Amino acid sequence: QVHLVESGGGSVQAGGSLRLSCEVSGHSVSRNCLAWFRQAPGKEREGVAVIARDGWTDYADSVKGRFTISKDNAENTLYLQMNSLKAEDTAMYYCAAALRPVCISTRYTRPTDFNDWGEGMQVTVSS
Repeated sequence: QVHLVESGGGSVQAGGSLRLSCEVSGHSVSRNCLAWFRQAPGKEREGVAVIARDGWTDYADSVKGRFTISKDNAENTLYLQMNSLKAEDTAMYYCAAALRPVCISTRYTRPTDFNDWGEGMQVTVSS
């Protein structure tokens, strides 16, 4: 059984940084496509960043240049480094794992592409 547990969320002022972590058990982060999604109140869940088995990454246009997705295979943990945070980054953030090794662009990826999810954590950016 796969479990994903997020940590690192919280409140920060605009321009600040946060590092989100997602500890994975029952599944190796080295094997398949992993992602970070977010969902703001009243909006659909959207893909923020993806990382494939071979390390290929892709980002939503809204976070490109500010966020970095990475993984530590030894620690079996997924990360999202978020810099230059903006008020519009405020949302619940979720990590997710797929059953396939390749990822598609965040422009086209959908929550239904992923099989396992963390419970989510709040990120609030105050302006």
